[in-house]
Formats: sequence, structure tokens, C-alpha cells
Amino acid sequence: MQRHGIIGRSFPRLDGNDKTTGYTQYTADMSPKGILWGRILRSPWPHARVANIDVSKALMIPGVHAVLKGSDVSGIRYGRRLHDVPVLADDTVRFIGDKVAAVAAVDKDTADEALLQINVDYEELEPVFDPAVAMGNESPLLHPDVNSYRGLPKQLTDISNVFIEDRWGQGDTTIGFATSDHIIENSFSVPSQHQGYIEPHSCLVSIDDNGVAQIWASCKVPFQVRDQLSVALGLPKDSIRVNPVAIGGDYGGKGSAMDIPVAYFLALKTGHPVKMVMDYLEEFTAGNPRHSAVINLKTGVMKDGTLVAHEARVIFNSGAYGGFKPTPGVNLGGASKAGGPYRIPHTDIRAVHVYTNTVPGGFMRAPGEPQTLFASESHMDCIATELGMNPVAFRLKNLIKEGEKTSIGTSYKSVRAKETFESALKASNYWSVKKPHTGRGVAIAERPAAGGLSHSAVTLSMDGTVVVNTSIFEPGTGTNNLLKQIVGEELNLDPNLIDVEVWDTDAVEFDTGVGGSRVTRIAGTAALRSAEQARRELFSIGADLLGWQEEHIYIEGHNLSNNNTGEKQHWPELLRRLGHPLKASVSINEPDPSEITSFTAQVAEVSVDPETGQIELLKFITAHDIGTVLNPMEHQGQIEGAVIQSIGFALTEGLEISDGRVTNPTLGEYRLPNIKDIPELITLLLPSEVGAGPYNSRGIGENPLGPVAPAIANAIADATGVRIKSLPLTSEKLYKNLNAKLIKE
Repeated sequence: MQRHGIIGRSFPRLDGNDKTTGYTQYTADMSPKGILWGRILRSPWPHARVANIDVSKALMIPGVHAVLKGSDVSGIRYGRRLHDVPVLADDTVRFIGDKVAAVAAVDKDTADEALLQINVDYEELEPVFDPAVAMGNESPLLHPDVNSYRGLPKQLTDISNVFIEDRWGQGDTTIGFATSDHIIENSFSVPSQHQGYIEPHSCLVSIDDNGVAQIWASCKVPFQVRDQLSVALGLPKDSIRVNPVAIGGDYGGKGSAMDIPVAYFLALKTGHPVKMVMDYLEEFTAGNPRHSAVINLKTGVMKDGTLVAHEARVIFNSGAYGGFKPTPGVNLGGASKAGGPYRIPHTDIRAVHVYTNTVPGGFMRAPGEPQTLFASESHMDCIATELGMNPVAFRLKNLIKEGEKTSIGTSYKSVRAKETFESALKASNYWSVKKPHTGRGVAIAERPAAGGLSHSAVTLSMDGTVVVNTSIFEPGTGTNNLLKQIVGEELNLDPNLIDVEVWDTDAVEFDTGVGGSRVTRIAGTAALRSAEQARRELFSIGADLLGWQEEHIYIEGHNLSNNNTGEKQHWPELLRRLGHPLKASVSINEPDPSEITSFTAQVAEVSVDPETGQIELLKFITAHDIGTVLNPMEHQGQIEGAVIQSIGFALTEGLEISDGRVTNPTLGEYRLPNIKDIPELITLLLPSEVGAGPYNSRGIGENPLGPVAPAIANAIADATGVRIKSLPLTSEKLYKNLNAKLIKE
């Protein structure tokens, strides 16, 4: 089909005006008649028995409608797959911030006053904060009933705090290590990272006259949340409706029910709609941040730099619960990237998730990848140094080529690892002479788009209106723009003339939702197919009513044209003659990840003050193996946003936790990167005609994330000879290591 030039153009965000002028409604903006505010009392102890709760004084405060205790919802647990999160602690609290009681009142201030009047008697229990300690037999068991939890992928033979173990690999590492010339081992660690969205978790629950729980929430996977609640609350799915509402950022963190179960029970108890909005103190102390982790690596290599064997042991600190982890595996599949895009015949990668008395880990972009890639790509530089090889030459020797398998045996189509890597090197002037105390570091990774299920419909009305329906709740990533462009391309119509209407959870059976960089591939393809079908049906109508031959019909905005006779006909008039609108609906179900991956190669350049350890990121280059770019401005925005987010992960961010307590729980103390932290950013795109999405496009949102931190760490090591093995890469750590190096020398 002839292209109309709509795909491949930068269309401004069509929702931008509404968002910047305050017209867009978020959950926190909604105030239906009779609304009450819900607030939660949280545990001050990391591990304790709840001996008694006295709520009598709270109930006496004017304006308080209800107080909910753990005993009111005893035994009810929920989660994305693993249902181990209690609505309220009914007997035991497992982290500082755990939910103990909840209040519904006429306003937030009254609810907060009531929380102060709730008296709780705790019996302290022995806590465990370090996952390595929690794995030991002498550690307190945090979830002795874990085998009874719904959604546990595999029953545990021996009950322990290790409740999930994953394994990837190929070959036999025993043989590989035995035949290697050198064996290099390293250990790395990363802290928890908060997603940093502007809108905190929020929800509104109203039970209508038919007993249906009407829900509005900052949640990107509404169908999954509906299903979670259905199972946990024992309600049929048609008794729960999640309604579309604007989402103020996500970055992976808004995929759980969070406070919705509490709001539901408060609404049920009071007969009023209940709204709950977390403040940022709650976000940092009781949200679901990226998991902290310890990554131990062991690699066997030949003298010439050929990788032979690789072993990774990843310990993820799950925190108090596992219910916020991604589906379907209750795990962080990104740990499988611990071997990188390299040709390694013998690999064994294992990842465990361990309960501790700390903030529960959840879902953040590319779950598990930034943690393990920081370790593995830093480790690759360490191996090169050990062998006396340049880290670039070492990688080029081992990167996979077309037809070869990755370190865990995965095969991809159209492999361009080497080309992507070399383009980044060229753009960075990697081989040029450096100034004193300046270093350059490299890192590379690959990531295919995830699979999923999505639905779309395109409706052409008799008045000329065009509407595209989708089951995707858009979290601010530009999905609605993308769908308008796709439909506009197929109908040769200005995207500004197309409306997007989002279905609630009653409209279709299920949608996988946002995550895994799948939206363009799955939801975009559904929109493309529905638009194609609508166009074909419109041509058929034109042929029937006008007597034209279909092969001569083409579309120009609101006109059908005949390229044989030159005739034109307004298609809304045809639909009026037909007597009804035209609607085409399509479902797309691609459950498996794409067979086409995308490579990302990055180069960081830093300068270091050897006297103070001060680190300055001078320049950052990111190169991407891509398909067709659908909207260049949105595409570039995704790349730069991901890079900046990972610069924070590398240099400034991390939840600081002492004895289970988050000690930097505000935006003033938790250092998100600002404009002064951002260096010159250079992007290289290697387009191709190969892609799994519409018009041979590929996902981009998560791809730039993983290599950023190791590229910066490798640049620091290049500048100083000092290897920092823990994030963030602070000046204090570098100063300490530089002094230790001087003393040693």
C-alpha cells in the first residue's frame, strides 16, 4: 500500500495542551458526591506481632466514618500473581511502612488526625534486613505459610525466605571452567531505586447501586488488577470495573492493586466513594521500588580472550512481600541478561528472590536488567583488564553474529550487535587522545519486545468522525498519539481529526497492558489491523454503492477517489446512504517475545578530580539498532528519558535503608538527576526494514536503560584505574578508593 507520510513524522503530543493547562483529570482530581478520604496507619517496626489495636478514640472524632483493622479483612491477600500481600496486617508486620489500619473520613486532615488516635500494641520480633543473612537456616522465617499462597509458581520443598529461584543457561560450566586458561570472579551490588513518577499512587473506589465496584486508579494494567481483585476478594469479574483515567507517569511501578483493596473495604463499610492518594513519604517507604541486588560472577576465558564459561548468582532483595513483581513468573526476567549478548558455550545463571524486613521490591522498567547489566558489563571490562586486552576488542571478539546464540541459547533474527557497537565508538571518537583524568567506558545489551494480548476498533461515523478504541490505559508515553498516527496513515487522514477512546475493563475480556516495551508491537498492530479492515470495508461499500472497481479506489481524507475516472465521493455521505457507521474490530495475541531483538551500545566519557573524587559526566553516546521510527520526536524522547533515568541510577539515586528504615524518604533527600547532572547526549540510530511492530517498528522505551551505569563505571575505571562495584557511583566512594590505591602503591 502507498504510504501517506504520516508515519515517520514528528507529531506533537495531542494531549499536551490539556495536561499543561490542568484540564486533564487524574484520579486525585476526582471528587464525586459524598466522597471520603482514606488514609493508612503504617507500622513503625520492621518486624513485630500486632498484639492489640484500639480504635475507639479514632471513631469518636467528628467526620470519621469508618476505621478498618486487620481482623476485619483477615486472611485476604493479593498480588500481581503471588498473593502474599495482606490488605492490612492481621497479625504480623514485616517492614516499616506495612499497613496496620485504615480510616475513612470527610477530608484528609480529619483522617490523619484519626490515625494519630489509633493505639497499637506491638510485640517486637527479630528482623532480618540482609538477603544473604535471610537465606541462612538461622534467620527468622518471614512467611512460614508461603506454600499456601495463591500464585506461588512452585511449592518449596524446604520452607525458607528464598521463595523464587530461576535458572537459565546452556552447556556444562564444569567442563567450561576446566578448559579455561583464566577464571575471573567479581561481586557487585545495587540499591533499590524509586521510579520517580510525578503522580503518586492513587485510587478511587465507589460501589454503585448494582453492587459493582467502580474503580479509577493510576494503574497501567487495569485488566490484571481487575483479575487480581476478583480472585483476592472472591468477586466475579463483572462486579469490578476499572475505568480509564489519566496516569501521571509509571516507569513500571504502577502495575499492582496497591491501596485499592483497602479503599474497596472502606467504601463497602461506609457506603461512600473512597479516595486514597499516597504522599511521597509513603511512596519511598512503602511503594514498590526497583529491587536491590547482589550479583556474583565467575567467568572462564582463554588467553586470546575467547569466552568459554560464565556463571552468575543473583540475589534479589524482595523485601517483605513478592506480590508486586511482574507476571507471569513472580520474578525479574532481566536476570537472564547476566551473560550479555556474547557467544559463551557454557553458562549457568541463577537468580533467587529473598524475603527480608525491608520495603517490598516491585516492577521498574526492564525489571532485573539494569541491576545485572551493571554487574556483567563492568565484569567484562575487568576480564579485559586481567587479560591485558582493550575492552572494545574483547567485546568485538565475543559478540554474537547472525545465526549465533546468546549466552543462554537464544537465537534472534537480523543480529546487528557489531554494527551498533561500532557506530557508538565512531560517534564518541573513542580512539582519540583523552585529556588527563578523563576516561571512556563502553557497554552493550539487547532487548526484544515482549508479547501480549490487546484489542482495537476503528469506527467511521456518518458525520465523518473517526474514533480508534483501545484497551490500553496510556501512562504518559504517547500511546494515543501513536494510535492516531497509525490509523491516520491507513486512512490518509490528519491524526488531529481522529479521536481515541479507551475502553474500560467491561468492554473486552482482557488486555496484557503496558510493560515490556510491548505497546507498539501489540496495541499498535491491533490498531493497524483494525484500520486496514475499516479501509477495506469502506472500499467495498464504495464499490457497491458507486459501481466503482475496488482496485481503483483510494482514500484521501474524507473522500474516496477513483484513480481510473478521477471521480471523488465524500465517504460520510456513503455511510449515510448505508444508514449506519462502519466499525472494524481486531484482537492481537502474540504471547511470546519477539524473535527480533534490538541492540543498544553506549559510550560514556567522564572527567575525575583525583584530589576530591568529584565525577563529571561529560558526554554520553547511545546507539540503537532499530526498525522504522514511527514518530521521531516521541522515539527520541523515550531514548533520552531512559538514559537520564539510568544516569540517576548510576550516579545519584538509591534508597538508603538503615535497620529497615528508609533514611532518605523525600524528594529533597532522594537525589533524582536534574538538568545540571545531564551531559551532552548524542543518539545514533541504525534503521532497518526489520521489526515486529507496525511498519517494521521495534520497541524502544526500555532498551537504553541497562548499559548506562556500567558504561559510566567503566569510564571512571578508565580514568582512574579504580573499579567501583556498587551503585551509585559517588564521589565519596571514588575518593575512598583513590586514597586506598595511593596507600597500597
